[in-house]
Amino acid sequence: MPPDLDKYVISVARALATLGISNEDIARTRLPFHREPAELAVAERGMDGAEHCLIPEAAAAWKEMKAAANGDGIELYIVSAFRDLDSQSDIVREKLERGMSLPTIFTLSAPPGYSEHHTGRAVDINTPGSIPREIPFEETTAFDWLMTHASRFGFIMSYPRNNALGFSYEPWHWYFAHQQTG
Repeated sequence: MPPDLDKYVISVARALATLGISNEDIARTRLPFHREPAELAVAERGMDGAEHCLIPEAAAAWKEMKAAANGDGIELYIVSAFRDLDSQSDIVREKLERGMSLPTIFTLSAPPGYSEHHTGRAVDINTPGSIPREIPFEETTAFDWLMTHASRFGFIMSYPRNNALGFSYEPWHWYFAHQQTG
């Protein structure tokens, strides 16, 4: 293994151990392990000034997709993009502190090292008038537009209803799968 991967694997193992997540817990999630990318680019700056980063190719595709949607009268913006191990650990830790069980948490949030957000390819998308990261996003014209056009820009919805990973339905979560169509 390359030294950088060794460091990352060790960091993931530490994060999981700190949260009390065992190898058996990870195996039950059926989620794939994800490395963090070597390079990130700013895909969008939030209204709060926060930088939403993706790998350069995904950032470019996001900008193209957002412009195309805008041309069709649809406003899209990023709620969340790349997340490092610490950020993902914080999300899981908050849920544990609220008394949620690991099996329940892992239908809502991936453990550190297993989130698509670590790849710099995942975006949580919203549109004005919709509550971020809520299922009613599926009732928006923005969601309809994404369902029709996102694949042209290389994005797929990661967690449709009844997905094989047992992850909750997330109509707002889209992954840059790299192969753009038509």
